[in-house]
Amino acid sequence: MIARRLLIAIALGFLAVFLVVPLVTVFATAFRDGAGAYWAAITQPDSGSAIRLTLFVAVLAVPLNIGFGLAAAWAITRFQFPGKRVLVAVIDLPFAVSPVIAGLMFVLLFGARGWIGPFFEAHHLKIIFAVPGIVLTTAFVTIPFVARELIPALEARGPAQEIAALSLGASPWQTFWRVTLVNLRWPLIYGAILCTARAVGEFGAVSVVSGHIRGKTDTVPLHVEVLYNDFQYQAAFAVATILVAIAAATIVLKTIVEWHVRRSR
Repeated sequence: MIARRLLIAIALGFLAVFLVVPLVTVFATAFRDGAGAYWAAITQPDSGSAIRLTLFVAVLAVPLNIGFGLAAAWAITRFQFPGKRVLVAVIDLPFAVSPVIAGLMFVLLFGARGWIGPFFEAHHLKIIFAVPGIVLTTAFVTIPFVARELIPALEARGPAQEIAALSLGASPWQTFWRVTLVNLRWPLIYGAILCTARAVGEFGAVSVVSGHIRGKTDTVPLHVEVLYNDFQYQAAFAVATILVAIAAATIVLKTIVEWHVRRSR
């Protein structure tokens, strides 16, 4: 009894110190000068640009990873081919590599003096210190989230339903849309939610390739840093509440999806 209460107290104390208190601090500082100052901070032109860019990057990066995740999960669980283990390892690479290192990798590739950067420069296509570089790095760091949800789901279900559909005359495309994808809908949504949350909150890799151009290449996390470094603490915490709101929405959606997954089993 004493041990159980002690463990509960430790868990609650940990949550209070590392979760509740920081969140309260964020909102208290954001509204320190009143609702008017809060609204002014999140509606200023640079903040609006950062919000739009963050959403734009997520809208591009997440579908890219959904497509890759479906293709990779299907290939890994349904086929044998040379390099299969390498593909599985590569999917986990963004988990092992620091986001800052990932950003530097893209600079070495697409920078003005990078391996293939001069080709794009010659064709007047700017990758690094521009929106395309932000999209590419965000897509890279979020690669594992969809694929890692779909691979176990496909392995658990096995190919029996797909084989039955094919034997009854369904085409491979019909089998994919009407059997495979239907069975994967909740793991796919779950992975997409996690992917979106990471895409919106990514800082390290984006910081390296963005160039910190205000109003053009600053996402919300980068804009928070800029405001904080400029000693605009209230504005920085006000913009940070947007990320908190997105995180809260992610948790709610994640909980709903987990509930549906449990019901469908």
